[in-house]
Amino acid sequence: MIQTETFAYNDEKFADIQMLRFKVDGFSKLSLRQKTFIYFLSQAALYGRDILWDQNCKYNLRVRKTLETIYTEYHPTQEEKTAFDAFTVYLKRIWFSNGLHHHYGCDKFKPGFDESFFRKALLQVNPIHLPLRQRQTVEELYEELYPVIFDPAFLPKRVNQADGEDLLLTSACNYYGEDVTQAEAEAFYNGLKDENNPQPVMYGMNSRLVKEDGILKEKVWKIDGLYGAAIHKIVYWLEKAIPFAENEHQATVLQKLVSFYKTGDLKTFDEYTIAWVQETESMIDFTNGFTETYGDPLGLKASWEGYVNFKDVEATLRTEKLSSNAQWFEDHSPVDKRFKKNCCKGVSAKVIKAAILGGDLYPASAIGINLPNSNWVRAEYGSKSVTIGNLTDAYNKAAHGNGFLKEFVIDAETLQLLDKYQDACDDLHTDLHECLGHGSGRLLPGVDPDALKAYGATIEEARADLFGLYYIADPKLFELGLVPDMQAYKAQYYGYMLNGLLTQTVRIEPGKDIEEAHMRNRALIARWAFEQGKAENVAEIINNNGKTYLRINNYERLRELFGKLLAEIQRIKSEGDYNAARELIERYAIKIDPALHQEILARYKALQLCPYKGFINPVYKPSYNEKGEIIDVQIVYGEAYDAQMLRYSKDYATLPYIND
Repeated sequence: MIQTETFAYNDEKFADIQMLRFKVDGFSKLSLRQKTFIYFLSQAALYGRDILWDQNCKYNLRVRKTLETIYTEYHPTQEEKTAFDAFTVYLKRIWFSNGLHHHYGCDKFKPGFDESFFRKALLQVNPIHLPLRQRQTVEELYEELYPVIFDPAFLPKRVNQADGEDLLLTSACNYYGEDVTQAEAEAFYNGLKDENNPQPVMYGMNSRLVKEDGILKEKVWKIDGLYGAAIHKIVYWLEKAIPFAENEHQATVLQKLVSFYKTGDLKTFDEYTIAWVQETESMIDFTNGFTETYGDPLGLKASWEGYVNFKDVEATLRTEKLSSNAQWFEDHSPVDKRFKKNCCKGVSAKVIKAAILGGDLYPASAIGINLPNSNWVRAEYGSKSVTIGNLTDAYNKAAHGNGFLKEFVIDAETLQLLDKYQDACDDLHTDLHECLGHGSGRLLPGVDPDALKAYGATIEEARADLFGLYYIADPKLFELGLVPDMQAYKAQYYGYMLNGLLTQTVRIEPGKDIEEAHMRNRALIARWAFEQGKAENVAEIINNNGKTYLRINNYERLRELFGKLLAEIQRIKSEGDYNAARELIERYAIKIDPALHQEILARYKALQLCPYKGFINPVYKPSYNEKGEIIDVQIVYGEAYDAQMLRYSKDYATLPYIND
């Protein structure tokens, strides 16, 4: 359907997932040049899809092609309908997670159909459409994929972060060769680092580390290297976009990115990120490339992601108030002055409208992003922060009246508080987290940016969240006109503590630990603050008729506790205190009380809600004149989830099924 006044935000449900749509208001009002620019950048954002799939697990592309062939070609009997329905859900979950493992929990999916159905279906589809190796039979393909799909002990976790285990040998992600150990990888990259270099590149960010003839070497992701076929397509569309850039600086940014893709040189990547950070005048912006390191258990190698956006001018006034006062927030932070920045440089923030989501931002997406990740670039040149306004709007509208708060909030007074302030406070907390939290503080001279190893991501997210929590209660925000009154912050505090202590566990299967960095961060903060405030009864857990609730008795003291933890988390980050990071996270952030977990899951299940949500992209349709020039680009909604996934697998497939 063409964009209309009415808009259906909710789409289909399956397993634990609710699919949503996001509205791209304002696209039709952009100039033809801007629409064309967005279209070309969106193509570049979609052509990196196969890279992420292969990064997540080396079997993913083969499994995807096999399952899609069965889905589109096999005709089940009436007796097989239940098995085929389970097969369909399995495929949809794999599409959603860009691979065999859950996008948040990292555990391998368990198929709801048995191997006999899979084998029969596989043997009956056209073999020409299957990802067969040279001279491989369909039966041999079945034997190869059987343990990948059905054996729970084979590649059980995409990212393993269990303390005391070899994190590389026990992780299914494809950033390292199968025989490369954690100790070998850490020694390899430590050997590349120069402690006296104040501007270190992000070693290992864009490569797979493998062992050949007993020697460790990197296979670099570049146009004539690993993933070259996909990168060639990305570069093609980036180069088409360059003439439509909104200014010369933005054209230079794109040229630097293209140069990085062609050379794989990490110094060129730093040049690109510096140019990107400094380009703040344009309406349209993008991220395209190897970005976040959550998928690597060592936090070194970056997953591919891409998205395109344009500025929400009115909403950006909110974030500009924060960024223009960045030094005030830094100076008044409760952390030790040794860890503060003397001069906050280049802090820019805006609210944006996502136009397209790709790679590690699709279908599940962040709602706020702060880049770049290089510590020295951030310190010397600043950072860009965005809150993705049309995604948060879609979440809010899709959740309206779903009964969640009524079930879990302790009383009518608190429920009224959340109804009145929570949506606005959530957006503001995201702004504070991305705009100021990630951009705050500094490492002490000589501290290795990777000193916290596997705990680094959780500590960094906790640092940014705590910055937002501490300041959302500050009178400065009322002075800046960002909160309606000085009671609004209580909605954020209650919602955050409720989530961290109780309700975020709806995303986790019984008996499992908390694995994902953002979830660990929230558990760490909420549990630590709850424990520290016990003697003063700052917050308490109430059991009422067999249901567990949270009550907060002293919001002011809770803010002080958030400030105290922020000071300690910043110290850990600034000093690279691995042992302190490990102690905090292992104590507060991982384990779940099984009885409480079962209760929360049962209450949530009764609401018939899905804990995970993701997005179906709009479709951009260019129109051409007789010369082949674009004369208009229309945005179209309504493509079905499976149709979009199958189209992407057909139109944006670039890589071999096996990428050695």
